[in-house]
Amino acid sequence: MAQPRALVRSPLARLRAWWLARLPAAAEHALTHRNLYVLPTRPGWMLGLTLLLLLVGSINYQLNLGYLLTFLLAGQAAVGVWVAHQNLRGLRLGVDVEGEAFAGQPVRVRIDVHNPGRRARWALTVRWARADADTASVDLPPGEAVSVALPLVFATRGRQPLPPLSIETRYPLGAFRVWSWWRPAGTVTVYPAPEIDAPPLPGAAATDGPTPPPLVASSAAPAAVSDDVPDAVRPYRTGDAPARVLWKKAARSDGDPSGWLVREAAQRQATAALWLDSSTCGLRDAEAQRGRLCAWVLQADARGLRYGLRLPHLVVEPDSGPAHRRHCLESLACH
Repeated sequence: MAQPRALVRSPLARLRAWWLARLPAAAEHALTHRNLYVLPTRPGWMLGLTLLLLLVGSINYQLNLGYLLTFLLAGQAAVGVWVAHQNLRGLRLGVDVEGEAFAGQPVRVRIDVHNPGRRARWALTVRWARADADTASVDLPPGEAVSVALPLVFATRGRQPLPPLSIETRYPLGAFRVWSWWRPAGTVTVYPAPEIDAPPLPGAAATDGPTPPPLVASSAAPAAVSDDVPDAVRPYRTGDAPARVLWKKAARSDGDPSGWLVREAAQRQATAALWLDSSTCGLRDAEAQRGRLCAWVLQADARGLRYGLRLPHLVVEPDSGPAHRRHCLESLACH
């Protein structure tokens, strides 16, 4: 039986994958003569064939002008190789992931290219080591750094390593390609793909498990609590919801978050806790459960609710805010 075309890889593709896997992972990448590679492009091979024909014709017919033209073009090609090599040598690369990554959805990855030299660098191309990857072209002024954004799509959830990255140039003649490969050392936490058209948030959660029985989630807006309430407050912590901050008192701290106070018991009484449970979400497939729970986490966070998460081997206590949202999404991604 014939195998699917996507699963059949040529020996060259297998050799390339084996070689890329052997690259050492590094947080930054400096381009030196040890990691730069040079090969002719298709126009470069045609140039070489043309020079060979000119040389054979000049030898056969004893044409001095033919010799002059042949060696003049060969000298220009040799200088072009050196210029292309120097166009990349000395550059430094860095990488940073921007935003959140969901399975099957593109995430923006910022590639920082720094030129510490005194020469401008022209016609640089950056791309991922994937057949369908997008490319970004950039010119670098001397002594400056430029950031380019490359989209990246991960098919599965979990902590995924960044794929190898290539930077290349064909400047100035286009007859030779100089490039280098880099395998970034970082990883990306890929959240499950949220279910499209997910059902509304559950009204109640199961009562079994190591945590207390949950309360019914209130869809109404939380009751207003005056900022002048002196009790049931605590110091501000990073990730607390802005609705909990006592803004009248925070205005007296001159913008210093260390002096802010946050409602604790009053807000908890105003909004009941919502439990998101994998065993009661209505799906049997584990990955489908993750997708529905991910959609519910996003819905609950957008509405400012206090919610907890129950997974087969993990329980996240009810809370709210960006830090709690990130904790729940990471739990869905890695458990």
